[in-house]
Amino acid sequence: MGYVKTGLLMAAMTALFMGIGYLIGGSGGALIALVVAAAMNAFTWWNSDRMVLRMHNAQPVPRGDRSGLTELVAELAANAGLPMPAVYLIDTDQPNAFATGRNPANAAVAVTRGLMRTLSREELAGVIAHELAHIRNHDTTIMTITATFAGAISMLANFALFFGGARERLGLLGTLAMMVLAPLAAALVQMAISRTREYAADRAGAEICGQPLWLASALERIQAGAARVENVAAERNPATAHMFIINPLSGKGADNLFATHPSTENRVAALREMAGGRTAPAPAGRGAPWGRTRGTKPAPRKGPWG
Repeated sequence: MGYVKTGLLMAAMTALFMGIGYLIGGSGGALIALVVAAAMNAFTWWNSDRMVLRMHNAQPVPRGDRSGLTELVAELAANAGLPMPAVYLIDTDQPNAFATGRNPANAAVAVTRGLMRTLSREELAGVIAHELAHIRNHDTTIMTITATFAGAISMLANFALFFGGARERLGLLGTLAMMVLAPLAAALVQMAISRTREYAADRAGAEICGQPLWLASALERIQAGAARVENVAAERNPATAHMFIINPLSGKGADNLFATHPSTENRVAALREMAGGRTAPAPAGRGAPWGRTRGTKPAPRKGPWG
């Protein structure tokens, strides 16, 4: 269902682009804007992992680290049928995490030090599974395509006054209104797609770790922590906020037109519905992901997260 909604929203974005392009510059102007926007976003997509990790001063975590983080990521990646992604640690006290990379073979998962200190191992497994779901669902590619169309629409709107066709069809006031409304409409569709992908990653992440309530509990803890602790790097780079599992710029969120994330309450409710309506987290160690891939091996003990 998540892909159906995403497809419909992307179709709406395409239709918006084609309509705006025709009104402003005809088919030729629309094609030029699309090519330029695609080239810009292709460069960003190809280098996105390095750029974003550098923005947040993320440091690589070596295999076999004392905390057991890379072992947990490896177990969950195996459950998800993915190659082992690179693992990074961000030195901030705000609990949060994100995934990046142009494809599963060139992906990275980054968690904050605050997340490691705040969550139990089961809750951390839920968060990692969510980020691996983004990688498996190719959400980076989906958002790049969406950004390409949004950028092309904004570019066309900025050039509206230079195209005679727009003034002839809409008049001066209509052209000025379109210059404001067209990029706004594109941004709204882009945000709606981002929210849809979060719900899809929650569902897939719950399936990867095997316990929806682990992720539900983690989301509530992260929401509370993000409301109290500022993420300085995210505040300097607000364009990366949509990548995080919870909005790092604010502890508040709602399912409104301008939200990049669904409300935490709605996400938790959906996960609890997956778990059959239960409201308490599953007991530690029961149904652990490492037990699913290694027979009867007991769950590792909690490591030195801080």
